[in-house]
Amino acid sequence: MSTTTFSSTCFLKGSEVKVSNLKSNNGKWKLHIGGSTALSTKRMQISNSKLEKEIRVALLGASGYTGAEIIRLLANHPYFGITVMTADRNAGKSMDSVFPHFITQKDLPVLVSTNDADFSDVDAVFCCLPHGTTQEIIKGLPKRLKIVDLSADFRLRNVSEYEEWYGQPHRAPDLQEEAVYGLTEILREEIKNAHLVANPGCYPTSIQLPLVPLIKANLIEHKNIIVDAKSGVSGAGRGAKVGNLYTELTEGIMSYGVTRHRHVPEIEQGLSDAAHSKVTISFTPHLMPMSRGMQSTIYVEMASGVTTDNLYQQLKVSYQDEEFVRLLEKGAVPRTHDVRGSNYCYINVFPDRIPGRAIIISVIDNLVKGASGQALQNLNIMMGFPENTGLGYLPLFP
Repeated sequence: MSTTTFSSTCFLKGSEVKVSNLKSNNGKWKLHIGGSTALSTKRMQISNSKLEKEIRVALLGASGYTGAEIIRLLANHPYFGITVMTADRNAGKSMDSVFPHFITQKDLPVLVSTNDADFSDVDAVFCCLPHGTTQEIIKGLPKRLKIVDLSADFRLRNVSEYEEWYGQPHRAPDLQEEAVYGLTEILREEIKNAHLVANPGCYPTSIQLPLVPLIKANLIEHKNIIVDAKSGVSGAGRGAKVGNLYTELTEGIMSYGVTRHRHVPEIEQGLSDAAHSKVTISFTPHLMPMSRGMQSTIYVEMASGVTTDNLYQQLKVSYQDEEFVRLLEKGAVPRTHDVRGSNYCYINVFPDRIPGRAIIISVIDNLVKGASGQALQNLNIMMGFPENTGLGYLPLFP
């Protein structure tokens, strides 16, 4: 007669269960839970189906990179479950036919067109549609929904400025007045009660996180801020474009949007808010032959009497309690490799060879902290959950 025994602790939603003994006696298993009467396996039923999640989420624009990243992040979220997914050009298809790496996610709904989406059983929306298409769609959604918009359509408070930079009039100016800009670590309190959050762009996130605390503390001048930023190709979206072809990008670096990149007014809006006066920057982005990742190298002029140690200490104080923004040890150079696939932003400060100037380096994953990860962080806050829920992914290296 052979007997196998083990003890363990397991967790059910909202409670802990002590498994005191699990015995096999000639193949007949008996389970003792917390010292209670043993139950035979004939009286136990174990279901493989997922528990229904508390918050029902609609994902608009699921077939793009940011939409796919939302799905990846929500796969292990304990409270958010996707019940509606739209992709107009792929309506009727399963998600794994569009992105084969989702073949294991059998619970995902079939893609539908935006016009056919049913929001009656939805609590919140991630909107991952292209710029210029979002305003009218969000305007038509039920008012009870919590919405995080990943496009640029609600980021600029001045609708005239939106028209200037995006080439078309704003189609929901009344709704624009309700929108809250979602730079989480800076505007957390405003986000809590928001109905609509305008998720920041990737470049603005990587630039504002290090600069806003320094501007608020009057440690750097508001003039002569120069930003040299580099992004992986996924930042340009999934659409087929000649400029994104392998032979166009590999073994080279390409500057684009020189002097007129659409993220400029968004960055300047945030920095001007911090300064309480107009801030203008010199910003040049570059496309790199890598799939994801972003680095912003920022050159600043320090205020009179200020040193790089003062900048470092201010960033340390500003972000010492933040989970996702990390100031590295002095001298350590942030690398995009070290944040890949995660919601982290790594920052450090270096003295420039030019007296009175400093160099700040900031790195993020453009699809996570620069888009879908920050969007999830914001919706967690809006729905009253810990903001790190579903975001505990370590960076992927190598």
